[in-house]
Amino acid sequence: MLFALGLIWGGSFLGVELALTGFGPVTLAASRIALAAVLLWILVRWRGDAVPRLSDPKGPRIWLHLVIFALFTNAVPFALLSWAQGSVTSGFAGITMAVVPLLVLPLAHLMVPGEQMTRRKLAGFLIGFVGVVVLIGLPEGSGSNLARLACVAASCCYAIGSINTRLCPPVGLVAYSAAGLGLAAAIMIPAALLIEGVPSVPDATALGGVLYLGLFPTALATVMLVSVTRSAGPSFLSLVNYQVPVWAVILGAAVLGERLPAAFLGALALIVGGMLVSRPKLQRIRP
Repeated sequence: MLFALGLIWGGSFLGVELALTGFGPVTLAASRIALAAVLLWILVRWRGDAVPRLSDPKGPRIWLHLVIFALFTNAVPFALLSWAQGSVTSGFAGITMAVVPLLVLPLAHLMVPGEQMTRRKLAGFLIGFVGVVVLIGLPEGSGSNLARLACVAASCCYAIGSINTRLCPPVGLVAYSAAGLGLAAAIMIPAALLIEGVPSVPDATALGGVLYLGLFPTALATVMLVSVTRSAGPSFLSLVNYQVPVWAVILGAAVLGERLPAAFLGALALIVGGMLVSRPKLQRIRP
């Protein structure tokens, strides 16, 4: 299942490339969020799950976390990546997702008790940071520097969203995700209509890209994530971060004929090397 998650999330960048042939970036983000929200709300109703009400003791805090989840795990990064992929390749966008666990390190140091920045974590962060500088700063390759920065900014959003979810009081993950996606849809649908207007009827390629994004990386992957987390733990789930960039590059090359400069692949090696260094030895051998 972890292998399938890496393939599904890695394929999301290919899905964005296909969907952009018929949708604007904001409309694309709104469409995939709305579709996934509807599907997960159906699942939540079938399971009988629920998010605590605002009147419950922990309700206001949970809903504050949900607002942050909606913004930083869904609305903002989806819009940034959709816009950036109008310029950068899907493989490049996928590579930047390897930055997420590195960015979690300093955030966890500041916000999560017991997650102090050790020498090993600091060394891994610095190695990975060099890879990020290579990604953004080199003149060769696809996309403007602004588009590359947008991809890294999306990674920052995912790191913030990860810490936010970790700090949230206990709540059913599927119900939490459905509520967060519902809030994100309430933000993005009006924004899409205001910025890009009512979309025209898309072609089959664009529609297929949106359906893939809504059904698989945004909805189904959440259910799979719950299963993996409960059966093997969050440390094991974090191994998916090693797969996503690889699948993004492979699918971009195989389907779209994309080619990335060797410097970008070197940057990926630095980022993944930083991730490996930052993980404790026991985690790397046996999560």
